[in-house]
Amino acid sequence: MVKIRMARVGKKKQPTYRFVVSDSQKDLYGKYLEVVGHYNPFTKVCEVKKDRILYWIGKGAQCSPTVHNFFVDQNVITAKKVKASGGKKKKGEETPTAKPATPTETPAAATAVETPVAATETAPAAETQAPETKSAE
Repeated sequence: MVKIRMARVGKKKQPTYRFVVSDSQKDLYGKYLEVVGHYNPFTKVCEVKKDRILYWIGKGAQCSPTVHNFFVDQNVITAKKVKASGGKKKKGEETPTAKPATPTETPAAATAVETPVAATETAPAAETQAPETKSAE
């Protein structure tokens, strides 16, 4: 599959990026098919070859999410922006897997489940108290 991606070029601590058309299986910094633009994050200058980008997209090339958002900003393509990164998860944090309520569950069914629990809580208080510990003499 052919993709349009960003390749980092430039000196250390001074990045600039090229918009590169290349095969997705090949190395991003190796041979590529064509350079269709560049971006300098320090000066915020983004130059693109709109006709070449539309040509490659017409041939079936896919844009990476970041490149897609750049092209939307530059009015090269007309689409909504996409989420470019998933973000980091904290260690031990799980994604919520809550199911939506099914239409068969009703508040009456929920109260029916709570009723037996309430009945067990009304047990005699003497049985539920913990025995006192003896103090050392």
